[in-house]
Amino acid sequence: MDNNFSQVDLIREVFHYQSRFDGSTMVFKIDFPLTEDPGFPGLVKDLALLAKTGFKVIIVPGAKEHIDTVLKQHNIDISYMPIDDVPVRITASQAVSYVEMAAFNVASRFMTFLSGSRVDAIIGNFVRARGLGVVNGVDTEHTGTVDKIYDDSLIRVLNLGMIPILPCIGWSPSGKPYNVPSDEIALAVSKKLGAIKLFIITANEGLGATRLTPQEAQNLINTGSVIERELKLALKASQSGIHRVHIVDGRNEGAVLKELYSNLGVGTMVYTDEYDSIRAFHSRDLPDILRLMEPLMQKGILIRRNPEIIQQKKDDYSVLEIDGSIRACGALHDWGESQGEIAAVAIDPNYTDLGLGRKIVGYLVDKARRNNFKRVFVLTTQSQDWFESLGFKEAKVDSLPERKRKVYDQSRNSKVFALVL
Repeated sequence: MDNNFSQVDLIREVFHYQSRFDGSTMVFKIDFPLTEDPGFPGLVKDLALLAKTGFKVIIVPGAKEHIDTVLKQHNIDISYMPIDDVPVRITASQAVSYVEMAAFNVASRFMTFLSGSRVDAIIGNFVRARGLGVVNGVDTEHTGTVDKIYDDSLIRVLNLGMIPILPCIGWSPSGKPYNVPSDEIALAVSKKLGAIKLFIITANEGLGATRLTPQEAQNLINTGSVIERELKLALKASQSGIHRVHIVDGRNEGAVLKELYSNLGVGTMVYTDEYDSIRAFHSRDLPDILRLMEPLMQKGILIRRNPEIIQQKKDDYSVLEIDGSIRACGALHDWGESQGEIAAVAIDPNYTDLGLGRKIVGYLVDKARRNNFKRVFVLTTQSQDWFESLGFKEAKVDSLPERKRKVYDQSRNSKVFALVL
């Protein structure tokens, strides 16, 4: 793909996602180490840009490491205990004032850079908390859990175009402060406000551009993923009704924008809604599938097809969409004798690592079965290894249906690979 086309394609994706999510609520849980990263001002600037362009942005800063540092400076013991497989700080009475101070200090760092971008923000008491009490014989004192999110207050702030910042502190109805895990707050506010996305911004290299179903995410957790904590939070969010959770390395410049405004993204997305789907070809899809096939036709991998030929056989074609953008296509031609030809398979080169080729061919094979075909075949000059990996076996030209043999192009000398259904 040439650079000019890549830029145009990116612009199209930006407009697509901007119109799709305009006015939506998005929650950004941001781990503390990023506030000390050289790229932190740029990260906050990008969040400010999102707020300026119509998104409702909520920031939940993590403060764990900073709180630990402050407590050490004041010679206060630091203690954690596992609760639901998550280490939770035991916040003693002598520690809670320092925990509050450290949490608000971190939140003020976001306020400072948001002000520099001329975006109004507010650090507020949007979380009502209750104490965890005694857990497994241990008095957790000022360690709390979310009891209620004051969504009315948050909505008023968001409707004013401001960014609410929620530190890891909640208060009881009587005003008693509790240290509440920021992950829990981010999850609770996402659920309460029906956030369309939850971003988990980490200082972890993660998995790169990856799209996962909840089951695939669970499988990674079971095998000990490098982002196990983040994936567990993503799964909880998915189970709470958040359709898309993004895990992004915030140290990479523009990572949030790249993840939000492109199909492929740069981070790990756990999704429960329809992200990719295969459907029948429509005439309006013609420019997109020609765009996919043109580089392959130029290389001789695919035979030349013009718009008229495709329109004549339009019922044979299928397309694979990712978030409304066509990224792969293929066709199943009926040559009689209960045999079908899988042809015109093309994949956006930027998406080859997602296994789209296997998906579109698998779909066409299933279509052939539904049509009671007994055999499908492909003609290929350069992709034999790939088709063999899908279970196709080399066959002779003589095995092709008679109608296909009559139009077989001897000059291309294509190899035949077939799959018995």
